[in-house]
Amino acid sequence: MNHKGKYFIGFVLSLFLLPAFAQQDANGRLPEWAFGGFKRPEKVNPVISPDSTTRFKDPITGKQVDWESNDTFNPGAVVKDSKVYVLYRAEDKSGIGIGFRTSRLGLAESADGIQFSRRPSPVLYPGKDDQQKYEWPGGVEDPRVAVTEDGTYVVFYTQWNRELPRLGVATSRDLVNWTKHGPIFETAHGGKFNKVAHKSASIITRLQDDKQVVAKINGKYWLYWGELGVFAATSTNLVDWEPVLGADGEPLALISPRKGYFDSDLTECGPPAIITKDGILLLYNGKNNATQGDPRFTPNSYCGGQVLFNANDPLKPIQRLDVPFFRPMEPFEKSGQYVQGTVFMEGLVYFKKKWFLYYGCADSEVAVAIFDPAKPTLPDPID
Repeated sequence: MNHKGKYFIGFVLSLFLLPAFAQQDANGRLPEWAFGGFKRPEKVNPVISPDSTTRFKDPITGKQVDWESNDTFNPGAVVKDSKVYVLYRAEDKSGIGIGFRTSRLGLAESADGIQFSRRPSPVLYPGKDDQQKYEWPGGVEDPRVAVTEDGTYVVFYTQWNRELPRLGVATSRDLVNWTKHGPIFETAHGGKFNKVAHKSASIITRLQDDKQVVAKINGKYWLYWGELGVFAATSTNLVDWEPVLGADGEPLALISPRKGYFDSDLTECGPPAIITKDGILLLYNGKNNATQGDPRFTPNSYCGGQVLFNANDPLKPIQRLDVPFFRPMEPFEKSGQYVQGTVFMEGLVYFKKKWFLYYGCADSEVAVAIFDPAKPTLPDPID
């Protein structure tokens, strides 16, 4: 959630312009198309916290580093072999402040989606490779991970060289050994968009025999991306992506921040989107503007939003929540690096007939909340 760098000038002109679509009813119930409410299991969160005992020999400096000692947060998640696997962002103690340490991705697994065991070393990290110029010294951040029908895992993450954040992509067959493919927009439109800040990619998925897999729509892969608005991109190979452009030649904003709402500052894409019976559902992270946001929620806090797109036209939004379905409420969600509070969502998996949502708590730890479609409940209350 750091590096709020400048995007395209045209993006800013579009902020606050799109209308709201839907909201909870007078009893706090979500509309039928939305997921929720997500409930935090009692006395288990956070499920992943910093660990100062694990050490890793950094391939660039050659030194042993306490790679997950400062913070462990912003997790992606996927199901493999009847277990939940979480890729989480881990920061060492090499600097002070968000974005000024080095981030690497750790891997944890769980048979029940709640109790996790972790590998002692990161599985994706900056190295002496062709991506070093994009990934060092800031590292690799904020993964969203999904799997194809043939069992190829694909992760989209932020490459952070402390100059410009870019979306990178890597693939794996086992979640441990990853092949980096570089920035997703590196070749698009002559490399134009590789020179502009971009992050946060949510690939579209679907359920197939209760397994969540990457989907194709009209013969292409689709993903939503961005934080100063939700944009779209398409691909035929999962590696090289083309942003969908508007008439002005700039990425087309599908939804944007709204003045007076919980998402008045940012609409940052969350976990992989999912095709449902009602359309394409995207969970996103809304940041509440300190002066032009919703006064019911803490200024600069990150809360969870949902937007529904047309299943046959991923560029067409149908409905959008006016209030967050998930927001910082627990002490661990409002303390740490980001005391304004955040429930930053990046992992959503279908596991044991339920939806498990994995999120970063105050840029410091990882927690889980669960939605049972067979027993829907009310979302987080609004004060």
